[in-house]
Amino acid sequence: MKVLNIFPLSIFCNKINLTDKKKKQMIDEIRKMKENSKLEEYKKKGDAWTGDTQGFENLQKNKIFDEFFSEVKKNVYQYLDQLKIDTSQLDVFIQRSWATISYGNETIAKHKHMQSHISFAYYLKKSSNDANLMIYDEVIRNEVIPGLFGSLTAFKRKILKELNVLNASQYTINVKEDDIIIFPSKTLHSTQPTNNNDERISISADIVCIAKSSEVLEHLTPPFKNWEKM
Repeated sequence: MKVLNIFPLSIFCNKINLTDKKKKQMIDEIRKMKENSKLEEYKKKGDAWTGDTQGFENLQKNKIFDEFFSEVKKNVYQYLDQLKIDTSQLDVFIQRSWATISYGNETIAKHKHMQSHISFAYYLKKSSNDANLMIYDEVIRNEVIPGLFGSLTAFKRKILKELNVLNASQYTINVKEDDIIIFPSKTLHSTQPTNNNDERISISADIVCIAKSSEVLEHLTPPFKNWEKM
């Protein structure tokens, strides 16, 4: 007897090792951004501070982060290589990038990045008590009884005897400082609920892949040079 586990969601995990001096410089810059928030009323109680909602959505244009994004590029291309995507035929762009800061029980709710293709989270400052990253399976291919795998009562009754890779509808990635996690932007994700965030600082970005040539090619975004502004 064997079980074939097919159609996996592949999450790329690696480390970006920057000097303490460079990390401090980045952390100080992000703290300044938070102090100069442009839409403070948007942040509700219990929400993490997210730079993309506060006027700081282009870290990739800030020279302080140049070394960091140089390392990001290497990792993104490694991720695409693992998926056997021929990057020589693509132009890959960082669309936007921002920082997040979480204290206490502040969280980032479930969401997707539907305007891009690839997203990442890098953990610039994180203790072992700070929130981890949660990934959700919206398809739940093995859920033979609708609602079973997400049912708290079924789990308490032991109808679902244990959680494993065959029946889990969500997964917590235990991330550490310096980790970078890369995944498809369409993946539903959030931060883990916790009361113990000290000062959790992460950097995220959205990335798009555009075909260098659209000749006899149907599905990829065609090159900018052929676009006509209306």
